Amino acid sequence: MEKITVTVLARMKAEGQKITALTAYDFPFARMVDESGVDIILVGDSLGMVVQGEASTLPVTMEQMIYHTRIVARGVKRAMVVGDMPFMSYQASVSQAVENAGRFLKEAGAAAVKLEGGVSVARTIEAIAAAGIPVQAHIGLTPQSVHQMGGYKVQRQEDKLLDDAKKVQDAGAFSVVLEGIPFAIAKKITASLAIPTIGIGAGADCDGQILVLHDLLGLNEGHVPKFAKRYAQLAQTARAALGQFVGEVREKAFPTKEHSFK
Repeated sequence: MEKITVTVLARMKAEGQKITALTAYDFPFARMVDESGVDIILVGDSLGMVVQGEASTLPVTMEQMIYHTRIVARGVKRAMVVGDMPFMSYQASVSQAVENAGRFLKEAGAAAVKLEGGVSVARTIEAIAAAGIPVQAHIGLTPQSVHQMGGYKVQRQEDKLLDDAKKVQDAGAFSVVLEGIPFAIAKKITASLAIPTIGIGAGADCDGQILVLHDLLGLNEGHVPKFAKRYAQLAQTARAALGQFVGEVREKAFPTKEHSFK
C-alpha cells in the first residue's frame, strides 16, 4: 500500500492516472474514504455548510479546522490529508499564513494545506512552501470570495484563470483545484501545467476529481450542485432506520431479551 505524497501525485499526472479526492470531516468517514482507495482527503472548510449548517464557509475558524483535521487524520493510513485554510487564516499577512499552515501539520497531522486564490496569493504560497509545507492551490469559483464574486457563479475569464494557474504553480503549489470553470478552459489549464489539476465542476479533462462526501452519499438533502453526482441516498436510509427505532420503542418491540443483559 503506497502512501500518497506529492511525488506520487506528480507521477500519476505524468502517467495519465486519474486522481480521486473527497472531503471528510470526522474519523468514521475518513476511515471509510481512505479504505475505498481515494488518493486525497480534503478536510474542507465546507464543513461550515455541510456539518455546521451555516450559509457559507466564512464563519469557520482555525480552531474548528484543526479539530476536524486531527480527527480525520487519525482514521487515514494511505490518502494524503489536506487541511483547508479557513477565511482570514492567511489573508492578513504572510507570516500569519505560514504560522497557521504549520499548525495543520504540527497539531492536526495533515500532510498539506489548501488555500484559495491565484495571483493574489502567489507570494503566500511561496512562503508556505518555503517553510516545507506542501500547498494545494484553488482557483476559479472560490467560496471564501462569494461576496466579492456576487454569488456562486461559474468563472469564465480564460486569460485570468490561465494566469492564476501558472502563478500558483510557479509559487510552488503541488496541485491546484479548479472549481466552477468551463470544461474547455479547464482542459487548457490542465495541459499547460506540470502539476495536477483537481476538478470540481470543471469537466473530465482535469487530472483528478473531488466531490463533497455528503453530496456523493446523499446525506445532504438541500441544494445539490450541478456537478455533484449522488452515488447513494443515505439520508433516506437513515430516516427509515430512525423511524423504525422510534416505532419499535413505542410499540414495546425493542428492546427484546436478545438486546438485554441477564
